[in-house]
Amino acid sequence: MSEDPAGMNALPLSGRTIAVPETRELDVFAALLERRGAAVLRCPLVAIRDAPDPAPVLAWLRAFCAGSCDDLILTTGEGLRRLSGCLRRHESTLEPAFLSALGRVRKVTRGPKPARALKELGLKSDLAAEPPTTEGIIALLRGHDLHARRVGVQLYGTDPNLRLTQFLAAAGATVLAVAPYVYADEADQAAVLGLIERLAAGGVDAIAFTSTPQVERLFACAPAERVSAALSHTLVAAVGPVVADALANHGVRAELMPADSFFLKPLTSVLEQALGPR
Repeated sequence: MSEDPAGMNALPLSGRTIAVPETRELDVFAALLERRGAAVLRCPLVAIRDAPDPAPVLAWLRAFCAGSCDDLILTTGEGLRRLSGCLRRHESTLEPAFLSALGRVRKVTRGPKPARALKELGLKSDLAAEPPTTEGIIALLRGHDLHARRVGVQLYGTDPNLRLTQFLAAAGATVLAVAPYVYADEADQAAVLGLIERLAAGGVDAIAFTSTPQVERLFACAPAERVSAALSHTLVAAVGPVVADALANHGVRAELMPADSFFLKPLTSVLEQALGPR
């Protein structure tokens, strides 16, 4: 077989190295990139775990099943799945009541992932925030009368989301928040520092962030100036505006982001379009 010096038959990301700090869907994301010829530098920065104490989550679930909420704001698909999983493990007799209550309340979703989690349960979103951010939820709900509404808020990890909860309280709503999962460190400190060194050396073509805790973990492991300098040597991609905002809070601009569909496949596509084969 003759050589292909012009690279006419090269895979779209052949010869490219892409750092992937994803954890939950690491294998899925890595496979998408590897099928396009990329070398994937795997460094999962955070893990998602059930809330260490299930008691507050169960108390919220019991109240929800008994009709405590008029509305439910779902910020992540992971959150809804963890709520369902908590019931399944600890109080499975309430699962039918949970589904019934979910069907009754007005469901507000931030982005496609919680909408997809609802679909898995045979349900759909009633109000979808656009853009899929906290500010998007607030802008959406400003057009609705929230006075005396009882609003359940599924938190993003343990972040209290004061912007959202304070807006709801000021609008006259009663806020009932629940944190069904937590983020924990996944890669050890040495591995994260090794990633920073490789970025600084210029040997990585892109790093693709898929959640804000990944950004926070990276900046927690070394001085901000060192992390920012390392990121300046690579193409920084974000899966969506929430992650892009987290990077911006640290003075880093996300140079790549899908235009309107914030999933792994669109993120892979924009990386492919921006980089091409080496």
